[in-house]
Amino acid sequence: QYPDVRWLRQVTLGDEPHIGGKAANLGELTKAGFRVPPGFVITADAFIRAMRGAGVDAALDETIARADLDDPSALEAASGSARSLVRDAGLPPGLAREVEQTYEALSTETGKAQSGLTVAVRSSAVGEDSADSSFAGMNETFTNVTGAVALLHRIVDCWVSVYGPRVVAYRASKKFDRPPAIAVVVQQMVPAERAGVAFSVDPATQDPNRLVIEAALGQGEVVVSGLVEPDTYVVDKSTDELLGVRLGRQAFKIVAGAGGTDHRVDLAEPVGDDQVLSRDRILEIARLVKEIEHHYTCPQDIEFAVDSHDDLFVVQSRPITTLSRSPGGAAGQPSVPTSQHCPSVLLRGLGASPGTATGKVRVLHTPYEGKALLDGEILVAPMTNPDWVPTIRRAGAVVTDGGGMTCHAAIVSRELGVPAVVGTHDSTVHLTDGDLVTVDGSAGTVARGDTIFPGVTPPGRGGTGTAVSGSSATQPVEAAAAGLAPAHSSAPEPEALGTLIYVNLAFPDKAAEAATLPVDGVGLLRAEFMLTSALDGAHPRKLIADGRSGEFVDRMAASLSQVTSAFAPRPVVYRTTDFRTNEFRSLTGGEEFEPHEDNPMIGYRGCYRYIRDPEVFSLELEALARVRDQTPNLAVMLPFVRTTWELEACLEAIDASALGRQRGLKRWIMAEVPSVVFLLDEYASLGIDGVSIGSNDLTQLILGVDRDSEICSELFDERDPAVLAAIEAIVTTARRLGITSSLCGQAPSNRPEFAEHLVRFGITSVSVNPDAVARTRRVVGGAERRMLLEAARSVI
Repeated sequence: QYPDVRWLRQVTLGDEPHIGGKAANLGELTKAGFRVPPGFVITADAFIRAMRGAGVDAALDETIARADLDDPSALEAASGSARSLVRDAGLPPGLAREVEQTYEALSTETGKAQSGLTVAVRSSAVGEDSADSSFAGMNETFTNVTGAVALLHRIVDCWVSVYGPRVVAYRASKKFDRPPAIAVVVQQMVPAERAGVAFSVDPATQDPNRLVIEAALGQGEVVVSGLVEPDTYVVDKSTDELLGVRLGRQAFKIVAGAGGTDHRVDLAEPVGDDQVLSRDRILEIARLVKEIEHHYTCPQDIEFAVDSHDDLFVVQSRPITTLSRSPGGAAGQPSVPTSQHCPSVLLRGLGASPGTATGKVRVLHTPYEGKALLDGEILVAPMTNPDWVPTIRRAGAVVTDGGGMTCHAAIVSRELGVPAVVGTHDSTVHLTDGDLVTVDGSAGTVARGDTIFPGVTPPGRGGTGTAVSGSSATQPVEAAAAGLAPAHSSAPEPEALGTLIYVNLAFPDKAAEAATLPVDGVGLLRAEFMLTSALDGAHPRKLIADGRSGEFVDRMAASLSQVTSAFAPRPVVYRTTDFRTNEFRSLTGGEEFEPHEDNPMIGYRGCYRYIRDPEVFSLELEALARVRDQTPNLAVMLPFVRTTWELEACLEAIDASALGRQRGLKRWIMAEVPSVVFLLDEYASLGIDGVSIGSNDLTQLILGVDRDSEICSELFDERDPAVLAAIEAIVTTARRLGITSSLCGQAPSNRPEFAEHLVRFGITSVSVNPDAVARTRRVVGGAERRMLLEAARSVI
């Protein structure tokens, strides 16, 4: 019987059937003397025995066998059932004890027994990282995990991920007919200052004489997930000459946070736009890549990390799965002209998957919209990620706003033979449904019309079109190097501000338009309009009573995904539902569930409702978790917090949900009730990350004025000294506590003096409606400049 747990230093490539490709390659690299973080692996045999012992193995096979891969809703339902079976089975007690003992031994070995060893917990499915299938990003990886309890939870999360919808679809596309088996790698975490991915063969041109390196600041997951546009470097393998540099755009980085979590750090523009790797470091990585390729005797896809001591580590290597095997032409030698120098080029990006295709555009913003894509249409999306796999399978080509040529979905596009251009910045803005375009996944261009067979229109509404895929349509090497010149935009850059400008949103169908504005994210995403629209005006309790809880979650998740996808990677702060009873009663079925209140404005709402009616709140958290699993730029904000105990209860509910178990989740509260002025210290101690001032509610409760009263309207004034004093106290306390402070409302844009007050208080951000963004930027910019001028004059 193969063991349940093995050290990485004990395994090699020959152990792949028992430990998966990732673990086998890490063990092979360790034995070959490459610098790999130490660790161990929970074998796939242990997973199989756990499922068999729990009696769920047959049910898992049957559930997946019935799944309709072309129906996203049916696929999600089957996947959800399978994941529940795995989670309910969990870790057998004997295996849990063995994992704990091995983790303690690794902690002692690395000198971290006292402080607590931080590890990366990484899925290693049998069949992944092979010469035919990478499973890039399909199964879960968790970074910055500290402590045995957290480790055991993350192992189960990795097990669950092998039945995720994107994995099920991917396995089907690769014609895997055996049940999935997953191992889990546990490695000492590298505190990465810089990280990235390297290909020992250029994946776009398939030129074996050139290697490509992509790098970003912080942890490498931002590169492979496509969350940022990394730097791209091309190196000549024979001469070590640096042939091309394309600087990416990185607005943030991910680093290790306190308490074993990931922490997002926003970057100032000059930092985010600087070259990530020095020339010497690029060439050092290039030499390492060539050594690893020589060891394996085949082209390799390698992940690396550079720690705070400037030490270079290899954290993964696998065969490149996307090189053409067709005999039709040598790599890098095109037999079909490309559109690199075509005057009709509309967009340029990174050539992520070679080949050329012509078809009609279909702009989609979430994977849930995938059914709208006709076979052969050109998929245009804000960001590539593995959740799009079922849709990519049917696309003629893929074009995205973000991502790099080594992001997960770009790898999948290459594996599926679908041409892809990523990192165009604004394809979803400039391309519209029905546009006839030619995508050159080698040259990294999108051209108007059909440049392959001019004058030939694809049949149907946009369907099949014409395509030339694989190495026969790749670009000349010289063109590839030319494509790595830094991109330039003709649009003027907005003024850089110290105070962040967010936008308020209520309707998901406006998200794509709002995302084009010069804003730093969504500071207030109102749930109420989304809920009424998604549920067709029905009360959520009515859906629950009718047995339609799943429909509630599906519709809310699809609606919310429109916003998070459009703004990714910029943050989206979602305020959970804050209907008052009179508003809830007006929904279909509402009278059956809502009490009558004489003063609903200060009645049954906000956090207190979540405690009294946890079922609806639980479904909302489930929808948020599903969306955030795809787009981690989502934060959650609790409204109308009155007391410490109710906030504590709500945070406990979040922590107990799937949302709370996701790494890096930011928890905000609304500051609408005056008690927040006195209790913010206590609120912060419970673990909140931000506070957003709802100036309308705060003003009415401080001044005792119904904000909806016409008779008392002249009394309602956000500039009242009492209101300003409360706001200043909140902002000042937030600064002292090191948490984010914001204000959502129109006052900063309508009243310049109010905006100046906020800037002088030191507020982190303001969030306004889309039509007020430009005006607010001018007002805030003026206030900041006046403060700088005053400071300069005081020095003189």
